[in-house]
Amino acid sequence: MKAVRIHAFGGPEVLQVEEVARPVPAADELLVKVYASGVNPVDWSIREGGNDALRAYLTLPMTLGWDAAGVVAAVGSEVTGFQVGDAVYGEPNFPGNGSYAEYCAAKASQFAHKPQRLDFIAAAGVPLAGLTAWTGLFEHGKLQPGQRVLVQGASGGVGGFAVQFAKAKGSYVIGTASAGNLDYVKQLGADEVIDYRSQELAALVHEVDVVLEASPVRDNTERVRAVAVLKKGGIFVSVNVDFPFNEAMQAALTQQQATGALAANQPRQDWLQEIAQLIDAGQVNVLVSSVYPLAQVADAHRESQTWRVRGKLVLEIAKDGEQA
Repeated sequence: MKAVRIHAFGGPEVLQVEEVARPVPAADELLVKVYASGVNPVDWSIREGGNDALRAYLTLPMTLGWDAAGVVAAVGSEVTGFQVGDAVYGEPNFPGNGSYAEYCAAKASQFAHKPQRLDFIAAAGVPLAGLTAWTGLFEHGKLQPGQRVLVQGASGGVGGFAVQFAKAKGSYVIGTASAGNLDYVKQLGADEVIDYRSQELAALVHEVDVVLEASPVRDNTERVRAVAVLKKGGIFVSVNVDFPFNEAMQAALTQQQATGALAANQPRQDWLQEIAQLIDAGQVNVLVSSVYPLAQVADAHRESQTWRVRGKLVLEIAKDGEQA
């Protein structure tokens, strides 16, 4: 089968399309014929060698990609709830062999049946960003109906899902983005939008229950400013788990009697099922900004690294309708 592999860490030039053996699923795994794979910042971060926390787990050569949609080609002996031919979406094992490949093997608990409303390309844009948003909002942020949430980076992959999830669950949503993306964030369902470059957050936002930092900006000074808009006892959640809180941030949280959390993605089947229900009910939409063939994976990485992507980037690996 074809797969995108790296044999050394580095720039987009280290990405190679190769012929490799098709994986064999373990007892608790599915073998998925991959139709499409999302492209996410973590992909090129790992291509470059990852961070201090990840580096010890990265073994070369490796196949990149942790966002998949496709069809079940084989089922491990202990797996229930899936059969060959099912259309599925989910996250491959991390940091194991990924979804930039014609087939991937992954724990069945990290996959769910694909939303019926989406084709494979759109579905491939959901799992990693969607689950990151879900983990941050509901597992760490404890967001409840009627509460106020500030989503920073609301036009990106994670932020765009966060706005829609929070709105679908009955929360009041404030989103920050650049001026050119404010209308888009409004269309996603945000009740208020703020231009983070030209508008002062503290002058416009008060008494927020949850702040979700979904922007790529890694700046504890900006975090301290965001903590100031929380209610006493509020919760600040960041998806930038590679960038810990510094002493000033910890002091700001203490002063506000607030909780701070770094939210690592949790690839849970039950959450994927709930996200699929929201999508099929028309409460959540998926914007795919660009689709690349597997051979142009380096171009997809270059676009992702601009940090100016609205929505999702996806690799098309097989055409819809090809047999598993």
